[in-house]
Amino acid sequence: MASAGFNGLTVVSFESRMAAEMARLIERHSGKPLVTPSLREIPLEDNSAALQFGEQLMRGGFDVLVLMTGAGTTALFEILHSRYTTSAVAAAVKNTVLVARGPKPVAALKALGFQPTLTVPEPNTWMDVVSTLDASRPVKGLRVAVQEYGVTNRDLLEALRQRGAHVTPVPIYRWALPEDTAPMKEALRQILAGQVQVVLITNAAQFDHMMQLVEQEGQAVPFKQACGRLVVASIGPTASERIRSHGLSVDFEPSHGKMGILVKETSEQVHRLLSKKRTS
Repeated sequence: MASAGFNGLTVVSFESRMAAEMARLIERHSGKPLVTPSLREIPLEDNSAALQFGEQLMRGGFDVLVLMTGAGTTALFEILHSRYTTSAVAAAVKNTVLVARGPKPVAALKALGFQPTLTVPEPNTWMDVVSTLDASRPVKGLRVAVQEYGVTNRDLLEALRQRGAHVTPVPIYRWALPEDTAPMKEALRQILAGQVQVVLITNAAQFDHMMQLVEQEGQAVPFKQACGRLVVASIGPTASERIRSHGLSVDFEPSHGKMGILVKETSEQVHRLLSKKRTS
């Protein structure tokens, strides 16, 4: 029954920023949470790429700026404001097409006093970024800067280059494994032991880090086999694409890419999905 929710199943999440909220959501839907943060966000030791971007921006050097994340957007402008006045930055950005990949960069821009020129619709994948530009601002011959997040999105950069853009990646921050990986190792142990029935992925980098740990522990093959017996739920296409790139299947995506909806809808479908896996 949908109302039973997880009904006592053990649910692993690798959520970091909102770990406490995720644990509460899982408990609210009758699950046993095992939330093990997998990401540590650290500033780049050298912001030279962002500062070089700023120098070029001030000279009118970019036609398009693609903003991939809210946190990255805020950090980029903080770096710019550390060297240039607010009015100088505003003047430089005035003639640049600002492309926001979804609601978080939109909110960050508005908080800074800017309006996005183009907003990428859901599900906000790199392909949606490209199709939005194709439809509204073809990039052939244009100078395009891409604010990067966590890791480089090589597919996006290559797609822009294939369309004739002069692309400049602008790394702002990156992800690292947590300093203490013991909780992740405990989650891995329970997954391998068959004690976990659901894994929730809310960020593509989470799964990269879990696979990094799995490979370090020499458990890649048994981990993938174990995931074939449980339900892997992904918050949306970007995370799902990353999961599949590691050779695993995605069993469920929610109707909207929100953490609360992911937990609720997974809890409603999990017993059907597990039953299907067991019979197949």
